[in-house]
Amino acid sequence: MATVDVIKSCLDSVRQISENIKDAIVYLDAGSTESFQFLGAFPLFLELGARAVCSLENMSALDKVVDWNTNSDPARKIVVITSRLLSDAHRYILRCLSTLQNVHLCTIYTSISEVAHSAYPDSPLGPDAFPEYECLLNQDFEELVKKRETDGRVSGNSGLKENTASEDEGWSDLTSIEDDISRFSDIPSAKLPQEDYSIGISEDSGQKLMVSVHHFPLILCPLSPRVFVLPSEGSVAEANLSAEHENSISSGLPPLSTGKIADTEDLSPGATLTAQFLYHLALKMDLKLEIFSLGDLSKNVGKLLTDMSSLYDVGRRKRSAGLLLIDRTLDLLTPCCHGDSLVDRMFSSLPRRIRKTSLSQMKGFQSQQEKLPVKLERAPLSVQIPLEKFITGENSKSNFQLLESIEAFLHGWSTLDSGAQNDELMKFSKNLNDEGCFQHNAGELLHGSFVSTDNFHGAPYLEALLDRRTKDGVMLIKKWLQESLRRENISPDVRIRPGFASKSELQSLVKALAKRQSSLVRNKGIIQLAAATLHALDDLYSASWDAFSSAEKILHVNAADTSQSLAAQISDLINKTALVASQVQKHNNVEKSPGLFTLQDALLLTIIGYVLAGENFPTSGSAGPFSWQEEHFMKEAIVDAILENPAVSKLKFLQGFSEELERNLKKKSDEKKEDPSDSVDFDDDQWGTWGDEDADKDTSKEEVYGDMQLKLELRDRVDNLFKFLHKLSSMKTNAALREAMLALESRRDDDPYSSKGLLYKLLSSILDKHDIPGLEYHSSTVGRLFKSGFGRFGLGQAKPSLTEQNVILIFVIGGITGVEVREMQEALSGSSRPDVEVILGGTTFLTPDNMRELLLGDYCHI
Repeated sequence: MATVDVIKSCLDSVRQISENIKDAIVYLDAGSTESFQFLGAFPLFLELGARAVCSLENMSALDKVVDWNTNSDPARKIVVITSRLLSDAHRYILRCLSTLQNVHLCTIYTSISEVAHSAYPDSPLGPDAFPEYECLLNQDFEELVKKRETDGRVSGNSGLKENTASEDEGWSDLTSIEDDISRFSDIPSAKLPQEDYSIGISEDSGQKLMVSVHHFPLILCPLSPRVFVLPSEGSVAEANLSAEHENSISSGLPPLSTGKIADTEDLSPGATLTAQFLYHLALKMDLKLEIFSLGDLSKNVGKLLTDMSSLYDVGRRKRSAGLLLIDRTLDLLTPCCHGDSLVDRMFSSLPRRIRKTSLSQMKGFQSQQEKLPVKLERAPLSVQIPLEKFITGENSKSNFQLLESIEAFLHGWSTLDSGAQNDELMKFSKNLNDEGCFQHNAGELLHGSFVSTDNFHGAPYLEALLDRRTKDGVMLIKKWLQESLRRENISPDVRIRPGFASKSELQSLVKALAKRQSSLVRNKGIIQLAAATLHALDDLYSASWDAFSSAEKILHVNAADTSQSLAAQISDLINKTALVASQVQKHNNVEKSPGLFTLQDALLLTIIGYVLAGENFPTSGSAGPFSWQEEHFMKEAIVDAILENPAVSKLKFLQGFSEELERNLKKKSDEKKEDPSDSVDFDDDQWGTWGDEDADKDTSKEEVYGDMQLKLELRDRVDNLFKFLHKLSSMKTNAALREAMLALESRRDDDPYSSKGLLYKLLSSILDKHDIPGLEYHSSTVGRLFKSGFGRFGLGQAKPSLTEQNVILIFVIGGITGVEVREMQEALSGSSRPDVEVILGGTTFLTPDNMRELLLGDYCHI
């Protein structure tokens, strides 16, 4: 029987549109670029005949002169693949058409279905979204052409002077369209091909622009053939998962479960888009889904999926699979904690690609923010692996030819004047011999990234690392490097000892493998992963991660003891951050030392402590798991820490309070500098007001009042934070949910201090064929028909069980972590059913920093 492979399904879906890709310029938005990077699909586009693959947001008029084929005819068609709503991508598509003037055929593929477009709140498109958009895009383009013709007759300039996207039609403004297009308007026409850059419209441009819009659902980021997340800048990942109400904690997380199903009209945009995505994912992979859910939002998504099913879909010959939908809020501990996963360490330490579109900087966004649904700025999944230290190294003089070629190629596009280009390249070649300049340029250019399809003897690198702990993953990378060196007949400069690999050993292996350009290109996949591992194991990042891990283990141990010991441990962590902040201010040292916690770190640990307290001491306090006195000590510790470190004012519960905190800290530092004990000057003028009791009475009273008012307001804000923590600690008060959690906990045989996540417990129970209380089954259309109609004649259909499925798709609404992927594999390998295929998906890939931002940043509901 064929195995389920997400990567293969995505690549097959690209091949299905090969007719439109051939001889076209393919434009990918940021979300699609992220998806196809993990897929390794860029060579496939060129294999299918694409003229070029370009960025939609950063498009340029020079895109059409980049042609990998020998065909010299000008480009007549473009293909746009977007992971966004058409209304969000419209301004970029219009800019493409206005810049590439000879395009006659524009084919648009969007990952958002036609039904989802019409169901999205405040969407300008109706039930026939795709035909409507085709007409609207044609209208906007015709208006743009007419305006260019008018401007060309008046000024002889083909540049676009103002934005043609109409606000009345619901499209967002493009803030940079004037700058991006007008910078090509001053180029002399003699320097460019006349047929492409002539003023006005070419001879055959009188043809009407042909626009076609299609649905392309499989835009996702596969970390392995059976693990995937959604693109960070796609509409599904950016959609709001919960509106602000009493049970919600963040826009990027599902609401807390209460056992109630919301009305269809009250569903968040994220729930609707997620249901649409999963429905079409199952169709593309030929899976007949039996839907199960755990959590309120998951139940709503399951209901939407069930309503979308039809007799035709159920009756087709498809492979049966179980879909388990889970709310992320059912397990907040796992993504908040720093678990034993090399991939999690990599994603947490490596710098991310800068977002190409910032929602907060968009023109008119602030004024429309209250009207439009909230959109989240997820951290991009594309990491930037620093490769320059391994490529350049000590013998950089003999290794700079590759970098020189890359730099010369990129530098050549910065000017269209061939004379100036040659002069600039000669200057650059001269400067490149300078080692300092070389290192600087190398740092800017040489960045690696994760690709799921780089194989090592048939097994994807990333998939193998996802299944291992940190130590095992490092040893596996060492083994891969040694085998690659043997194939290349390269001997490392140092002797490699058996056992665990040190950083120096890995670094020497990587440098030996990357010494020759041919070896570097052939083994780029393992070199990039090894460089990412070395970056994650650097003292600055590994010390902080290990300190977090140790603190979290201590919190787990104290949570198994008493609430007093847990509260004391939390207060101690917060007090230490206040001490560190005061020392940093005293020595004017802004850099964080390895292993030391900031107040933001302590607040994340406080969240972990409160979630643990809610599980272990649900009845300790009236409103929370701790007594009034225990909470009072924690609150005072946080107040003191904030007064010592006002830099935390960017947190949501301190917004609008930064100026007062900074002014207070500056006043305290000035008082320390002007210490009267250091210098005493008995001047006669100082005795002039001696005995005058009211001389400085008013100023001292004002200062005391100001300090008192500052602390009172700060305490009010800290009280709001603790109300939010009470909400997190009570997330398992739902009776049915608590019964399910207790049932899962009772089956655990391992060490109670080595906590396992919810996914491990659920999957272990499913594979062992145990019933899970609170797990809701969503009956299909045929099932409801048997139940309501034929059931009275004794033809009822038995309720299916998730334990009977050989293919199980688990989707976590809110995101997944690398630890959960590893634990999923551990549960699967430890069961008696190794034949079961498990696919794990999530809204996004979460790190502890992402969770801290979701729970304490701009999107939290404190």
